[in-house]
Amino acid sequence: MFLVDSHCHLDRLDLTPYAGDLNKALLQAKGLGVGHMLCVCITLDNFVDVLRIARAYPQVSASLGLHPNEPIEKEPTEEDLIALAQDEKVIAIGETGLDYYRSEGDLEWQRDRFRNHIRAAKKLKKPLIVHSRQARADTMRILREEDAASLGGVMHCFSEDWQTASEAMDMNFYISISGIVTFKNALEIQEVAKRVPLERLLIETDSPYLAPVPHRGKSNEPAYVRYVAECIAALRGISLEEFAEKTTDNFFKLFKAPRVRE
Repeated sequence: MFLVDSHCHLDRLDLTPYAGDLNKALLQAKGLGVGHMLCVCITLDNFVDVLRIARAYPQVSASLGLHPNEPIEKEPTEEDLIALAQDEKVIAIGETGLDYYRSEGDLEWQRDRFRNHIRAAKKLKKPLIVHSRQARADTMRILREEDAASLGGVMHCFSEDWQTASEAMDMNFYISISGIVTFKNALEIQEVAKRVPLERLLIETDSPYLAPVPHRGKSNEPAYVRYVAECIAALRGISLEEFAEKTTDNFFKLFKAPRVRE
């Protein structure tokens, strides 16, 4: 069995259980069938660490992006993003998007940042990793206005309703489900996880955040994407092996990353 963690932050993992050794954490993931990981960038300052990790491990790919909540002295231009994303290990732009939960006041700067990421991604011909929290209407509107459907990507850590999922899929986006789906009260996300066509579904940990049951409340890690896969396969009434095969195929189809099997 081969699983993919389509969204994690390997540069931010709590490696205390592994004596500070990332390699041991990746071996733990491998032992549970996790054969590939996308290490997602959220600040430009730590992009060097994200890229270093991706270069060190053939089973790790990288993205380039600035999270919508991250403060920065000088906003990156479209050209800045394009220049940074030239490395062959960078397979996506993001995470990018809108987050109205943590930011207040006039958020036009956030929308401008999002547009710059979309435009850079289109020129680079790399898919988008979209973060959206309490900003559904504006997220969808900007994706439409910027013709993001011509590029496609993934709605990461999806936490919206079925209507939003349908709109996103109509714009050529995949839906990625995180460990939230394992929470008992996550009924809306569980419904989306059951209804999304299997060929449009991805899974992720978003580690070190949002650890799934049975590790809820603890630090998350790529190995735990196995619990996300088991939960959704059970919800859909299919085998874990079938679910793993299809979501893995989806990942490599979308991101066009080299597929390494050890």
